[in-house]
Amino acid sequence: MRRIAVAALLAALAVACSRREPAQESVAPAADPYPDEKANLDLWLERMEVGSREIYSARDAIAAAIDLKDGARIADIGAGTGIYSMLFSERVGDSGAVYAVDIEPRFLKLINQRAEDNGRNNIVSVLGRPDSITLPPGSVDAVFICDTYHYFENPALIMSTVYAALRPGGALYVVDYDIGPGETPPADHRHVRFGKADVAAEISSFGFSPAAEVKVDGLVENYMLRFTRP
Repeated sequence: MRRIAVAALLAALAVACSRREPAQESVAPAADPYPDEKANLDLWLERMEVGSREIYSARDAIAAAIDLKDGARIADIGAGTGIYSMLFSERVGDSGAVYAVDIEPRFLKLINQRAEDNGRNNIVSVLGRPDSITLPPGSVDAVFICDTYHYFENPALIMSTVYAALRPGGALYVVDYDIGPGETPPADHRHVRFGKADVAAEISSFGFSPAAEVKVDGLVENYMLRFTRP
């Protein structure tokens, strides 16, 4: 039964990936999240899975703050090396599913290998696009976007695909770097467009419920917001 469900999802993904949404106005181009195309995966693991990176050191608390039940389906957008996909896999159980979405095929290959090495049959890697998360309508109960929202060049367009993929009543969680009013971000975060209040307002303008902040132990420079799809 599990294989049939996954096969049906993959077929739906093929259809979703073939769709193109109408072009919409983009914000200023964001920094490339993968600037060194020749960088090997070991280097990316060293960059992304290091204790000095807050969203890595606080990963267990962040994952625990996500309301997930056994059998839930969650999309991990900008999954990267699969840090959170692996944690969510434990939470949703064998009857659930984690869709690890990224625009970088090398990361998806790494996630597939990690899932296989750890016997995680409920993780499905999904190749996204800059304008779409490429998931079928109503396919997930929750969406998780960590350290990725500020890279979206056309937030309205890609968030319309997030909205569509979420079932009614589903939850959207956003974790990102905060910039206070009047503050100038440090050089390594100059690509972050704005802080928590403006992110909350922007995402709400796309049709999601007003944001509720989720307090997470270990988050100081970053924040977590929870939205709901009506």
